[in-house]
Amino acid sequence: MSIIRGLGRTMFASYFIVKGTNSAMKPDSFVEDAEPVVDRLLPVVQRALPSSVGAYIPEDTRTLVRATGTAQAFGGVAMATGLARRLGAGVVAATMIPHVLASIPDKSLPKDERAAARSVLLRNIALLGGAMMASRDTAGRPSLAWRAADTQRRVSSAASSQRKAISSSVDDLSKSTRKKLKKAQDQAQKEIAKAQKKAEKKAKKAQKKIVD
Repeated sequence: MSIIRGLGRTMFASYFIVKGTNSAMKPDSFVEDAEPVVDRLLPVVQRALPSSVGAYIPEDTRTLVRATGTAQAFGGVAMATGLARRLGAGVVAATMIPHVLASIPDKSLPKDERAAARSVLLRNIALLGGAMMASRDTAGRPSLAWRAADTQRRVSSAASSQRKAISSSVDDLSKSTRKKLKKAQDQAQKEIAKAQKKAEKKAKKAQKKIVD
């Protein structure tokens, strides 16, 4: 199962490695298609981010294409090799968002072109969805959040069991002590009764001697 998962991950990552490398090495081939998206999204992103961060985002489309391609190639390599696999998938997912937005068909296009554009949109949505799923994939191992919650549950359960054990020991000790106390009281009463009987006998003997 792990071999199949690794093979599928490598096949999925190969698309982003090839496409990202082409964008990083030959950005001029993608500038024309990217310009409308950059013109629409760049102002929105710059307003959404803090000014200290937004100032570092390049406004040149060619630079953005190269940076996006580099990020895609890095993410693809990370997924394919398994090193920082989930981080790489998250990076790839982030780079796919502009592609999804750019591939939304324009209603003014002819019917045939809209159909072709919808196919591209669906492909990009599928790639985005696949990258998002890969970013959440733990390869059969529990996530850090689950492991932290499970550790907390185990600690709480152990503490509860320990409290019950201590409480039970105290209860058992109390019962044992009460039994011992009752036994001691009964024994003391018996000894007192014996002593009283002996005293009464001695008193009667003394009275008889006096009478005689």
